Amino acid sequence: MKTLAEINEYWVEHCTCDLKATATQAVLGDGNIHTKIVFIGEAPGKKEDLGGIPFIGAAGKFLNEMLESIKMKREDIYITNVVKYRPPNNRDPLPEEKEACRAWLEAELQSIKPTLIVFLGRHAMSNFFPEEKISDVHGKLLKKNIEGIPTEYFLPLYHPAAALYNGNLRQKLLDDFKKIPPLL
Repeated sequence: MKTLAEINEYWVEHCTCDLKATATQAVLGDGNIHTKIVFIGEAPGKKEDLGGIPFIGAAGKFLNEMLESIKMKREDIYITNVVKYRPPNNRDPLPEEKEACRAWLEAELQSIKPTLIVFLGRHAMSNFFPEEKISDVHGKLLKKNIEGIPTEYFLPLYHPAAALYNGNLRQKLLDDFKKIPPLL
C-alpha cells in the first residue's frame, strides 16, 4: 500500500487532466489521514489554485465555521476535490476532467479508508450518484457500494459557496451539518 504522499507524487506526474495545462498547480487533499470522515468538493478555486490547499477561500471559511458548530476542526477531517486542478474562470469541471482525476481520488480514499464521505455540492455528489438531485437528497444518508470506494456511506450537502450566494441555503447547510456527528 502506498502512502498518501506517494499517491499524490505519482498522480501529480501521471494525471492526464487537461486542466493541468492552465492551473498553477495541483491542489492536493489536506487534513487528517487517520480520520473517519472525508469531505469532497468539486474543484479548486482561484485562492486554492494559488495556495495549493483545498477550501481556503470564502467557502472554506464558512466550512470551518460549520465544522466548529459540530465541535470539529479542519485537523479532524480530510478534504479533497473531484478534480485536482482549477478549471479556467471557475467554470464547472467537465465530465472528461472528472474522469481524468477519478483514479487519483479513489487512491486517496483507499489510503484513508473513511467511514463517511461528505459531498460538498452537486458536482461532487453527481460523480458518484449521477441519478440524484442535491435538492432532493441533501442532508440524507445515502448507502451504496461503489467499486473502488472503501465505504458505502455518503452524505450529500449543498456546497458552502452556494450558501454564500443564497442566504436561504445557509441554515439548511448548518442543519444538515449537525447530522454528521451522530453518523460517525
